[in-house]
Amino acid sequence: MANPLIRAQYLLAAHTPAQLPPDGGYEVAFAGRSNAGKSSALNAICQQNALARVSKTPGRTQQLVFFELPPSTDRFLVDLPGYGYAKVPKDLQAHWQAFLDRYFRTREALKGLVVVMDIRHPLKEYDRQMLGYAVSRGLPAHAILTKADKLSRGAQGTALLEVRKALKAEHGDAVTAQLFSGESKLGVDEARRVIEGWLEL
Repeated sequence: MANPLIRAQYLLAAHTPAQLPPDGGYEVAFAGRSNAGKSSALNAICQQNALARVSKTPGRTQQLVFFELPPSTDRFLVDLPGYGYAKVPKDLQAHWQAFLDRYFRTREALKGLVVVMDIRHPLKEYDRQMLGYAVSRGLPAHAILTKADKLSRGAQGTALLEVRKALKAEHGDAVTAQLFSGESKLGVDEARRVIEGWLEL
């Protein structure tokens, strides 16, 4: 079956709630710490090389970036600001925090959250916070453990098992997890199926 996400194209970047598109339809948001591989994952899932800018400088995404999925006008992928060791002024970080908090609490179109984590450094404070946002709203969340190709098969399995165990302890069955590699394409189809299901494509 053809990949409907291949049609994804840049729509807008919102720095304040007023800049968000009308709250209707279906949105799936992508979150990830700086350098977790979020842009690469988005590109792999959408079978595009440069949909999301892959930056050598962590923390470049400083708005909510919306990608639309034509021909439909009400299906979106949303790239959330990533931070971790991004050199971000405290007031800007506070602005994002308030903006993201409001987005998660009030956005009716939001149907699910993908949290991208480096398999070698999963479940950091930011990852847990983003998952908490989704779970508190009753939204499904899916953890993608990127850069799995950097580990052996055995180490991949162990890491996935540990993450699933931690997620179950914290959130029951509300959060699912999988292995992923934009390089080897491991798990790309699985991630795509989850996202297409939430978007009802």
